[in-house]
Amino acid sequence: MRNSVINTYLIKEFMLSTMNVFLIFLAGGLIMNLREEITYFSDYDVGIILPLALSFMIVPSILINIFPFIIFLSSMWVLIKLKQKNEILSLKTFGFNSGKFVYLFSATAFFLGIIILLALSPFTSLMVKYYEDVKGGYDLDKSHLASITNNGVWVKEKIGSKINFIKSKKIEGDLLLDVSIYKLDENNVLIERIEAKSADILNTKWIVKDGFKISFGENGSNEMFEELTFKSTFNKEKLNSIYSNLDTLSFYRIMTEIDELVKRGYNPKLLEEKKHYYLSLPFFLILMVCLASIFSLSSNDTRQNIYYILLSIITCVVIFYLKNFSMALGATERIPMVVSVWSPIIVLTLFCSVGIIQINEK
Repeated sequence: MRNSVINTYLIKEFMLSTMNVFLIFLAGGLIMNLREEITYFSDYDVGIILPLALSFMIVPSILINIFPFIIFLSSMWVLIKLKQKNEILSLKTFGFNSGKFVYLFSATAFFLGIIILLALSPFTSLMVKYYEDVKGGYDLDKSHLASITNNGVWVKEKIGSKINFIKSKKIEGDLLLDVSIYKLDENNVLIERIEAKSADILNTKWIVKDGFKISFGENGSNEMFEELTFKSTFNKEKLNSIYSNLDTLSFYRIMTEIDELVKRGYNPKLLEEKKHYYLSLPFFLILMVCLASIFSLSSNDTRQNIYYILLSIITCVVIFYLKNFSMALGATERIPMVVSVWSPIIVLTLFCSVGIIQINEK
C-alpha cells in the first residue's frame, strides 16, 4: 500500500514536470512561429486570427518531433527537484533505490510514446495537412503550383503568356503515368491538348511517349505520336518535393498504407525511415529518462547540479545530432535504413545500462 502511494506520487511529479516543460516549449514555439506567419501574411489583409490559428496547427507537430528532448528535460527537472528537497534520500529509506526511480519514469515515458503514436499522431498529421493547404492557398507565386490528391498529381505552371494544366495518375520512378496536358493562351482559351501513356520528367525537358496531340483553332490538327518533347518548369526532383513532408502522414497510415503511399509517389526510403522513427520513439523516450537519471543522480552534492545540467544538455544535443546524421546516411543509402535508425539507440542503450548500474550501486 505504501509503495503504491509512493509510485503514484512519483508518476504524478514526473507528469507534472513533463506538462510544464511541454507548455514552456509550446509557448516559445507559438511566439516564434507566430512571428513567421505574420511576416508571411504581411501582404494580405488577414488580421491576427489566421496566423495564430496556423501556429496552433503546426507547433504541436514540431513538439512531437522534439518530444524526446522534452522528456529529457522533464526527467532532469523532477529528479533535481526531488534531490533538492531531500526526497530521494528519504525514499531510499523505504527501499527505493535509483533503479526504481528510473523504472517508474521510463515506464511512464514509454506509455506517453504509445499515446503519441496512437492518439496524437493522427490529429497532428491532419493539422499539418490543413496548415499546408491553407498556406498553399495564399502562395505568392500562384503561377506555379502542384498538389497531390486521391485522383493523382495536378500541376499548374505559367511559361511566358501560356498556362499549362497537367494531370497524371501517379509518379513512378522518373515517369508520370497516364498524362493529360492542357495548354491555354493568355485569354485562358484552350489551344492544345496532349494525352499520353507516360512522360519522362527527369529534367525540365519532358519526353512524352505514346499518345496523341490535338491543336485547336483555325489551323487545328489531330496527330498520334510515339515521342515528343514538352518543356516544363517542373522536373522529378521538384515534383517529388510534394511528398517531402511526411508529418502529414500519421503513424497508423504509414504502418497500414505504406505500399499504397509508394504507388502514389511517396519516396519509399523516406517512408521506411519515418516508420522506424515512429517505432523507435517509445524506446528513445526510455533512453532519454535513463540519460537524465545518470546525470541527475550521479552526485548527491546539490552544488554540482548546474555542472551536470549543462553537461547533460550538451550530451543530449550531441546525441540528437548523431542520430540525425545516422538517419541521413540511411536516407542516402550509405548504410541500411534499419541500421541508421536503430544503431544510435542500441549504442545509447549500452551506455545507459552501464550508467544505471553505477548509480544504482550508490
